[in-house]
Amino acid sequence: MSKKKNAKKNTGKPDSSVRLSLYMIAKNVERNIEKALSWAKDITFEQIVVDTGSTDRTVEIAERMSAKVYHFKWINDFAAARNFALEQVTGNWIAGIDADEYFTVEDARKLLNFINKIQNDKENGKHFLAVSCTEVNLDDYGRPTSSLIRICAFRNDPSIRFFGRIHERLMLDENQIAYIDSVKMYHTGYSETAKKESRKTERNVKLLREELIRDPNNLDFKAYLADSLSIYTDKDSLAETERLFADVLNGHGKVHSVLKMKAYVFFIHKYLNNPEELPKSVEMCRRALEEFPNTMDFEYFLGYALNNTGEYRAAWDILKRCEAKLTQFSVDTDKSYLVPENPIMLYGQIMIAAHGLGDVENVVMYSTLILSIDKTRQEVLSSCIATLLRCGASDNELTGLLSQLYDLSDSEELDFITQAAKYCGAAAFANRLNGGSNNYE
Repeated sequence: MSKKKNAKKNTGKPDSSVRLSLYMIAKNVERNIEKALSWAKDITFEQIVVDTGSTDRTVEIAERMSAKVYHFKWINDFAAARNFALEQVTGNWIAGIDADEYFTVEDARKLLNFINKIQNDKENGKHFLAVSCTEVNLDDYGRPTSSLIRICAFRNDPSIRFFGRIHERLMLDENQIAYIDSVKMYHTGYSETAKKESRKTERNVKLLREELIRDPNNLDFKAYLADSLSIYTDKDSLAETERLFADVLNGHGKVHSVLKMKAYVFFIHKYLNNPEELPKSVEMCRRALEEFPNTMDFEYFLGYALNNTGEYRAAWDILKRCEAKLTQFSVDTDKSYLVPENPIMLYGQIMIAAHGLGDVENVVMYSTLILSIDKTRQEVLSSCIATLLRCGASDNELTGLLSQLYDLSDSEELDFITQAAKYCGAAAFANRLNGGSNNYE
């Protein structure tokens, strides 16, 4: 192992009793590393990058960003790399992120203030060794898809170190971790583009297989391996994913709650996609709710499955109960990782239930709610247009509603509306919206 310090030094220290050091381990992340370092420039005492063998411009960019760069020979052990990084920091608190993660500048300041309060609380603050927050996974369009709770900062204490060659973790008790609910970390590493461009999954699969050889009954490793394999579409990978997740659900050993929830979600999705197995999907949802009572994610999936079986009233009732919990969601009582960060999926199923019940008012209400959050959902816009026209809405009424969601003077947005109208068979309205023009035919 060798190390190399950058001659430049970060001189922008925040006005705080906390000297926050940022560190990351990195390899060939030239695409992301500038953004990953930028958010912290105003709040950190120093920024440290431990490079594990980059052949691109990662080191060059990190040095240009005034980070201290060290080199660590990769030995297939994430904990070893992270612990090497911890040996280099000099601040009294440490923030650890990956190159595909970031905070907003506003949330970074909130995080520093939160840590500062802990540091200055002489009576109670000393009990907290770390801070956790919600990490939100983003898709290729920057839309949230899921979330998890993870430690984002911790004290610089020699007794706090990482364990585990892969999916490494800090060995801390929950009562030693303070959760900040007003801050979110964003992660782009699970987007489809990131998965295709990165060899991270292949590396993880290899390491997890090695761990299972050493500890073949470890359900956490089985779940992690299944989760990694689930992105592949070949028959063998799918069969192994199913076998591993079945072991997780039917095993008697300890397993992390979120990993077990992912196993349930895998089978729920599998059965939802096969009309002949829909009853199994309902059964799996109910089994999940027995183990994780009142969990929004599984209530959502149960409503989804009931919609698919045509039981719209039952679906409506459970989906509305799920919606009522959104405003009171707490990570302390609900381990849901899908619905809280992506409520559009819930609103979409409520809209489908309303459509099945012939409830025009709620079809329109939930359509517009979804479009107010994400106006690129063409299938939702098409459903809304079709419903209103079927109920006899005039062109003026429909255009008035659309103008609240879109800029009708913008040619791209007008084209989007036109295509959505034609998709649902409303070509005549599309032509009238364009003043009778045939440009979209």
